Amino acid sequence: MNRTYEIMFIVRPDVEEADLDKLIEGFQKNVTDGGGEVKSVEKMGRRRLAYTVRKFNDGFYVLLNVAAAGSLITEIERRLRVSEQVIKFITVRMDEEEKRLAKVKALRDSKVKRSAQPIAPAQHAPAAEATAAAETDEEKKPAAAAPAEHVTAETVASAV
Repeated sequence: MNRTYEIMFIVRPDVEEADLDKLIEGFQKNVTDGGGEVKSVEKMGRRRLAYTVRKFNDGFYVLLNVAAAGSLITEIERRLRVSEQVIKFITVRMDEEEKRLAKVKALRDSKVKRSAQPIAPAQHAPAAEATAAAETDEEKKPAAAAPAEHVTAETVASAV
């Protein structure tokens, strides 16, 4: 049964680019010959290590996404362990993580978002209709003009 794995390994910083490509191709060939499938290869470049590993402070990071059987992964791990160019590696089984994420997403999709629901009308609808009717009646009536003399007298008195 093929499962999805992520294999990340760190290669010594003194390895040439051509040798790094040859090493990656060798691991890809091991996976395909064993009946697995390499989904993607990502060279992440030279990065600083968090702590010294085998007297190195930096290295080339490589990430392989692989679909393979467990027995093939143990063989790849053995080859990573034996290789002098690889200073550190880790293998993570991703199918359980993908299953967990799918379950969480299904749970989130099953719940209804409050922001997606339409706004419920107010429960006191008769009172709201009465105020709306009063406002429309006031809009229909022309506004009474304020006496202009009274307004200007106040403004002149306050300005002085």
